Amino acid sequence: MTETSLLIGLGVLLVLGLAAVIALLLRPRAPVADPAAEQRLVALNSRLDGMASWLQSAHGQLQQTMQASQGQFQLTVNQRLDAVTARLGESLTASTATTAEHLQNLTARLAVIDSAQKNIAELATQVTSHVGSLNNILANKQTRGAFGQGQLEAIVSDLLPKGAYEFQFTLTNKMRPDCVIFVPESGHLVIDAKFPLEAMTAWRECTTDDERKAAVQRVRQDIGKHVADIADKYLIAGETQDVALMFIPSESMYADIYESFDDIVQRARRARVMIVSPNMAVLAIQLVRQMRKDAQMREAVDQIRFEIGHMMKDVGLLGDRVRKLQGHFGQTTKDMDDILTSTGRIEKRAGRIEGLDFEGEAAPAIAAVPKLGAAE
Repeated sequence: MTETSLLIGLGVLLVLGLAAVIALLLRPRAPVADPAAEQRLVALNSRLDGMASWLQSAHGQLQQTMQASQGQFQLTVNQRLDAVTARLGESLTASTATTAEHLQNLTARLAVIDSAQKNIAELATQVTSHVGSLNNILANKQTRGAFGQGQLEAIVSDLLPKGAYEFQFTLTNKMRPDCVIFVPESGHLVIDAKFPLEAMTAWRECTTDDERKAAVQRVRQDIGKHVADIADKYLIAGETQDVALMFIPSESMYADIYESFDDIVQRARRARVMIVSPNMAVLAIQLVRQMRKDAQMREAVDQIRFEIGHMMKDVGLLGDRVRKLQGHFGQTTKDMDDILTSTGRIEKRAGRIEGLDFEGEAAPAIAAVPKLGAAE
């Protein structure tokens, strides 16, 4: 483009110069009779003709150059446009593929989220239904007692073997506690599974000071009465343990009682009634199980001692019999030695008899007595 502009400017200057020269030549002048001037004019005209030819040739070359430059420029521009178009197409294709992949992933995640949301909604519905059922269970005194009894039975049956406990066991006073655990070499451990839910629920739901005061009084009265009933019915000297357990199947309620009603807890302890939650009941039952294992180990030790005593007696008898047998073997050995001595004497005497000489006469044939132990 720079060369083209330079050529165009040079052509314009040449044209302007030629026009100025022609204008000077065409200006009317007074006729001068000067042969030298005419010759110079002729030479100048010749030069102008040559310059015009050169300008025409230069103009043609300039047009060719401009056409070639325009063609090259157009080709370069087209190539660059094609390259840019190709890169843009590749970029759009890659972007389209990436966008499609992201949309697929997003669709899959939305499907998972939708499924999870449905599961959460179903779970919320189930939880609401279960909460409602639990509230219905706990609202009724009999069903609430069955609920606590079922939880206590599950804990006890999971931790103790059969025969170590009994539900609804009848005591000597004809009372039947919810559960009795048989403690070795001691009295029975009694567990009561009832709990005063109405008073605790009213205490939790109260909104005014008057309601709270009345609810606190009711809680103290209900739990105090229940503690007194357990102490009167289930603590029997010589038959039960000195302490009975009041089972509350709720950790939160247990925490509320110990946090807000310390006087009730102290009163229960003085009455020898321990208020226990499910976790505390597990600890107490595990302690009883360990006591049962210790008792079984003591019984096993006594049995082992008894068997070892008899075994030592048998070992003493065996030693006596071995010593007697050793004595018999010693006597047998002595008898064998005596027999061999007698045999030797007999052999000597037989030899002397065989060596007797009867005055040149042949000795009577006496068969040689074979020696004991000699080969036949």
